[in-house]
Amino acid sequence: MTSNSNSNRIALVTGAAQGIGRAIALRLAADGFDVVLNDIASQTALLDAVKAEVVAAGRRSAVFCADVSVDAEVKNMVAFAVETFGGLDVMVANAGICRARASLLDVNPAEWDQTFAVNVRGTFLCYQHAARQMILQGRGGRIIGAASGAGKQGYGMLPDYSASKFAVRGLTQAAALEFGKHGITVNTYAPGAVVTSMTSQFPTLAGMSPEAFFADQAKLAATGVNPTPEDIASVVSFLAAKESTFITGQSISADGGRYFD
Repeated sequence: MTSNSNSNRIALVTGAAQGIGRAIALRLAADGFDVVLNDIASQTALLDAVKAEVVAAGRRSAVFCADVSVDAEVKNMVAFAVETFGGLDVMVANAGICRARASLLDVNPAEWDQTFAVNVRGTFLCYQHAARQMILQGRGGRIIGAASGAGKQGYGMLPDYSASKFAVRGLTQAAALEFGKHGITVNTYAPGAVVTSMTSQFPTLAGMSPEAFFADQAKLAATGVNPTPEDIASVVSFLAAKESTFITGQSISADGGRYFD
């Protein structure tokens, strides 16, 4: 079993069934956290597989299916973490949705509202309920959200997604200002062109093969390489650690030097 300063600390990761969320959950387990895994109900089988990996790494794990855009479900999810493992030290609000568009003119209001419901309302609810629990515990905590390179530079094929990620950054700054006095830091990670099931839609819209599309994306980074889910998980690992005490309100780019700010 892993033995380090994170032992007996509890993390909750939303959108943990696959991609970046899965990588974050496994990294936090390797760091010594017990991990509550969340995603929507249709992802239960994948969540159970991630749980098995966390347990194999020597940490405790539990699954709670919930829609992060629903207040009562997020409240119950946090309560489940507390009842199951005794508290909550790290909230990773990773869950999000993204649809590539040919044009802003193609976005209908219902689709816009759904993007904001999951990406912004969902992040807000995770921040709010996690902060309430952390304040009650009185031992500080780490709240970490999912931003994006598209939340630092608007993308033509991602108008609603880009807008939602800019909103997450603003929410994060406001939360950091309020919760700092409680020893709670609030930050986001902003990935570059990570190859996941979410980003697999982009090459088709661009009229390119996946290999050519992601090769072109890599050329936009100073390193010439696209990040992996594990690269993003490394950033979250640091933000979740006690050593990151004096970093808050930040949106940290993990994109190989694609954007500088």
